[in-house]
Amino acid sequence: MVVVVVLVVVVEVVVVVLVEVDEVVVVAVVVVVVVVVVVVVVVVVVVVVLVVVVVVVVVVVVVAAVVVVVVVV
Repeated sequence: MVVVVVLVVVVEVVVVVLVEVDEVVVVAVVVVVVVVVVVVVVVVVVVVVLVVVVVVVVVVVVVAAVVVVVVVV
């Protein structure tokens, strides 16, 4: 949700900038927007990967604990 709100605000700013300033500033703003979007996407992907890794590790530990308990008992 936050990413969507940020992207909407950025698009509105870009539209205003496109109307009011020259091409060099427009290109600079577009480059900054693209970089920000790429960084946000990379951060989201990294967080998702970390969450998946943590979940997999927890599942493996739980399964290993259950196997140890079953084998010992």
